[in-house]
Amino acid sequence: MTLLYKEMRLVTHPTSIVFAFLGCLVLVPSYPYSVIFMFGCLAPYITFLNARETNDVWYTAVLPVTKLESVLGKCLLVVFFQLFQLLFSVPFAILRNVMNITNNPVGLDATVAWYGFGFILYGVFDLVFLTTFYKSSYKVGKSFIFAAIPMVFLMVAIEATAHIPIFVWMDSYQPEHLLMQFPILIVGIVCYGVLVLLAYRISVKHFEKVDL
Repeated sequence: MTLLYKEMRLVTHPTSIVFAFLGCLVLVPSYPYSVIFMFGCLAPYITFLNARETNDVWYTAVLPVTKLESVLGKCLLVVFFQLFQLLFSVPFAILRNVMNITNNPVGLDATVAWYGFGFILYGVFDLVFLTTFYKSSYKVGKSFIFAAIPMVFLMVAIEATAHIPIFVWMDSYQPEHLLMQFPILIVGIVCYGVLVLLAYRISVKHFEKVDL
């Protein structure tokens, strides 16, 4: 927790905090909700960019922490913002259903399946972004571009799901359909956990080879 506190106080860019609260956009009608996930990916990019410009890597290097702990702090920060954004959006998704703001013509509604896909998207992004970044601990833009490629493809796939007749149950708030969507959520959570852990371990191996 000390590592996360340091990252929150000294590294986090204010824009990332704003992005974390954009889960409320699920209330906006006729909006591509996968864009919310994009904000959850932009937050780490901007924060890592801010860390580079403030020489956080060198500052952390003189602290009594190992490279492993340094990577862990950044990974915890990324996970914190992404999970906060998703959890923050839940009350608004419920309110959306209560207000009967459904049948989003743009793409997939904020259903249980949508959350499952969001976890998968975040996991894939983190794996590519973190492992690429820690090869040098400096090239933030390059890391984001590489991670943005699968992110965009997944965003398009998520929105396209709502327009495929065989997957119409993923875009429904009917109780029986929500029940069918729960396995997607579980798979998404498991994938996220596995991919983030993998990203952390690979990033540590890469960072150990970086000469600071």
